[in-house]
This record gives sequence, structure tokens and C-alpha cells, in this order.
Amino acid sequence: MGSSDSETNGSGEDRLGGPRLYVLLQLNRWVLTGAILATVFVVLVALSQAGLAPLRAVIANHNGTFWIFSAFIGAIITGTSIVVTINQLVLSQELGAVGQQRERMSEAMEFRQDVEDTIEEDASPPEPAAFLYELVDGVEERARELEDVMKDERDEELRTKIDDYVDDAVGNARSVKDDLEDAQFGTFEVIWNALNFNYSRKIYDARKIRADHGDALSDEADEKIDHVITTLQLFGPAREHFKTLYFQWELINLSRALLYIAVPALTVIGIMLMYVNQSTLPGTTLGVDNLVWLTSAGFVVGISPFVIFIVYILRIATVAKRTLAMGPFILRESERDEDLG
Repeated sequence: MGSSDSETNGSGEDRLGGPRLYVLLQLNRWVLTGAILATVFVVLVALSQAGLAPLRAVIANHNGTFWIFSAFIGAIITGTSIVVTINQLVLSQELGAVGQQRERMSEAMEFRQDVEDTIEEDASPPEPAAFLYELVDGVEERARELEDVMKDERDEELRTKIDDYVDDAVGNARSVKDDLEDAQFGTFEVIWNALNFNYSRKIYDARKIRADHGDALSDEADEKIDHVITTLQLFGPAREHFKTLYFQWELINLSRALLYIAVPALTVIGIMLMYVNQSTLPGTTLGVDNLVWLTSAGFVVGISPFVIFIVYILRIATVAKRTLAMGPFILRESERDEDLG
């Protein structure tokens, strides 16, 4: 029996992809923002050396500064207002009457109790990373128990499948646990490692083993498989809950970042509109017209709120796409085997 995790149960980079997903998910949002803005700046400056119309001539003949920068004012104000409004709409889901809050509290405590009963813990940790750590550790323990009861089974094919399944589950669990030890909610590390634990495939594989070899399984082995599936089923809601909290956290960070950058950006745009013309900063630096340096820098500042919005939404959208289905549903071909289905 194959499993996608058997091939990719190492680091998040293995399971979740290479450099592209590293940029989309793990790379610090401010570093990515800086890299994009720096690239735009370099391109604008480089194009001034490509034999195009001189910028001073464009500004003198067509009032280029006005046409370049005037649109930024409305875009920044409107865009910031829309993002803050969306953020408030999302956060409004946290508001409610005391009865609704008590119901949410009751459901949260009931879920926590179910997890504690399943993983045999007196009290599960309150921190998201530690909570997921204990849940993944519970999956590993249930898998080990399944392996122990299979030692006396005579069906060699079944025993081999169970061994492969346990090796896969334990390897993936240990990799995730190692990375969760120092993870702190608010950073992306918690969600990254939650994505790295392929619980959906493990539920499918366990159910497939039981369906294909139900007659050969002892009552104790069947019970242990059921324990594994039950523990894995609890991981899905836990991951979705923490993912929702993370989305809200990120939207707050996005709103704050846009509010921080909006006023400085508008100030720079105002300066460019009011004081920059064809006679500003005559001369060149490093062979490039000083007006090109100034205008390119002003343009980069003007698009910075939009770039910040892009880099935050890219990560949120990527996580959402990769977690559309909860439970034993596999949407990505990379997580399927040839014999799936």
C-alpha cells in the first residue's frame, strides 16, 4: 500500500512544495513586500536607460507627474477603507449575545474533553501549538498500539500494510511534533505544521485497510484501527479552528499595516504632485537622471499599500485553497496514489 506521506513525511518543504510555496506561505510578509517593491524600483530605473522618451520631456510636455501620481490618492483611500471594512465584517462574527458566547464556550470545552478522552490526557494544553502537538502525539501512540497488536497476526500481507501505515503515520507525526515544539501562534509556523500533517490520507488508508482485510483483522486490531481513525478525525476540526483564528489574526495585521502605510504614502504622493516638475533635481547619479530616481521611489511608495495587500491575501488564499476539504477528501493530485479509489 502506498501513501503520499511515505514519500513526503519530512519537512514542510517536502510535503507542501518547493520554493514557490515557500514564497507564498513561509517567507516573512515584510521581506516579500520589500523584495517586490525593490524589483519594481529596479525595473523602473532600468527602463530609463532603454532608449525610451526622457522622463523630463514627458513631464514637461504632458504633465506626467500629475497623471502618474494623482490616481494613487483615490486608490489608497478607497482601498484602505475597503480592507478595513472587510476586516470589521470578519471580526463581527466574534460579537454576540451572552447566550451565543456561552454556547461557543460549551462547544469548545466539549471538543477539548473529547480530545482529552481520546488521547488519554487529564488536561490538554491551552496553547494552539501545544494542543496540536498532543493531538499528533496521540495519533502516533494509537498507531504504535495498532502495530503492537498486529505482531501475532498470521496474514503477512495485512501485517506488511499495517507496518507501512504505522511507519508513515509515525514519521509524519514526529516531523510535525519536532517543528511544533517551538512554534508560537501568531506566526505562520503553527498553521504550516498543521498543513504538513496529512490526516486526510491517513483516515482513508486506515479505512481502506479495514475494508480490504476486515475478515482477517482480530477484534482487538479492528478496535485499534478505530482508535487511530477517531484520533485523526479530531485533528481536522482542530486544524480548521486554528486556521480560522489565524485568518482573523492575519486580517487584523493586514488592516494595521495598511493604516500604518497609508498616511506616509499619501504624504509622499502629495509631495510628488505639489513640488516635483521638470526642473526638479537637475543632473544625474550613476548615469541615471535624478528625476528618474525620485519619481521611481515615489511610485514605489505609492504602490506599497497595494503590494502589502497582495502578499497577505496570497498567503490566506493559498492556505484556504489547500484546506478546502475536511476529512477523508483529497483534492490535490500530489496527495494521491495510483491505486487510490
